[in-house]
Amino acid sequence: MESNKSFVCISNYFKGTDFLIQLKKLGNTVYLVTSEKLKDKPWPHDHIDEIFYMQGQDIDWNLEHLLLGVGNLMKSTKIDAIVALDDYDVEKATYLRENLRIDGMGQTTGRYFRDKLAMRMRAKSCGIPIPDFCSLFNDHDINTFADTVSPPWVLKPRSEASASGIIKVFDKETLWIHINEMGNNRFKYLLEQFKPGAVYHCDSLVLERKKIFSLTSKYLATPMEISQGGGVFRSTNIPYDSEDDIEIKKVNQEVLKSFGLKNGAAHSEFIKCNEDGKIYFLETSSRVGGAHIAEMVEAASNINLWKEWATIEDALVKEKKYQLPKLKKEYAGIVLTLSKYQHPDLSSFSDPEVCFRVPLDYHAGLIVKSNKNERVLELLNNYVDRLIADYTVVVEQNKVSKLH
Repeated sequence: MESNKSFVCISNYFKGTDFLIQLKKLGNTVYLVTSEKLKDKPWPHDHIDEIFYMQGQDIDWNLEHLLLGVGNLMKSTKIDAIVALDDYDVEKATYLRENLRIDGMGQTTGRYFRDKLAMRMRAKSCGIPIPDFCSLFNDHDINTFADTVSPPWVLKPRSEASASGIIKVFDKETLWIHINEMGNNRFKYLLEQFKPGAVYHCDSLVLERKKIFSLTSKYLATPMEISQGGGVFRSTNIPYDSEDDIEIKKVNQEVLKSFGLKNGAAHSEFIKCNEDGKIYFLETSSRVGGAHIAEMVEAASNINLWKEWATIEDALVKEKKYQLPKLKKEYAGIVLTLSKYQHPDLSSFSDPEVCFRVPLDYHAGLIVKSNKNERVLELLNNYVDRLIADYTVVVEQNKVSKLH
């Protein structure tokens, strides 16, 4: 089997550097397609053979131009795999694979990992617990939902990432005001019952349809709370083999299997409802979690999700065996906030458990690790107050104007 393979990696955001570096270290040719706006970002150029830049960002790319560009590259280079590194790139990668007949996730399966309505319809058909929901296609269906499902409800963009653009609604009159304001874009949203509860995320690696690694974590401040009201993002992995850990991993396995993820990384979110104590599926994605969750996962488990995902992709195209590194079962947590300083000085956070400082401009964040879950929670709670007092700035949420 030829040792050198060619990968086209697509990323709308500056992320996945560990993925790109690992692919190159494994002896491959690495091409990156990204946005012109990211040209000055510190990409690992020594580990990338060529970078191609597209105009626009998120959904602004001209897919025909993208297809033409990759098609022209294929005239002289055999492309073995196409990898989407971010949520917004899944459609682009599936579109290329379908047209160029390259192995990997196709457009139908890709919908289950991008379109929140497709996720819910698939989960419902597979018997996976989900909050009550409704599409916005039909007025009668909307009215029936509003009359039979108790509020509050949330209007969610079907293809936005994370908690972006979510609108919380408390009555039927306000619901219709929002729907009418959407005009012809209403079909790009879905309506869902809001279930108060603790929100968890499960970060996984999958090989040949089998989950080979997963770590369950709990948001101490949820993405929706942060996007709606600002504040400090926090997450930490929960006690191993606890009741919640076992149940969430069980539902996560059902989601990944039912949705058809064959290989790669996944970030899925669940809620434990306050009212009935049940675990409900919220959403999933075929990518590594954002907000430096990957660094938190690595601190707790010794698994670098980006690096291992790249190694899995390499093993698949070279038809060789993949071996997961030795795991550790420790605890880690992240605390992260928008900062009023471009380069905040976090040197005062000097506890020995601090293992990572977030390097983003206008962000103040740290990751801590310990062999005790209680110590991680103690540090995160302490750091929240200090960050709010000295660093945090609240920025109004942007209104979502561009949707699929």
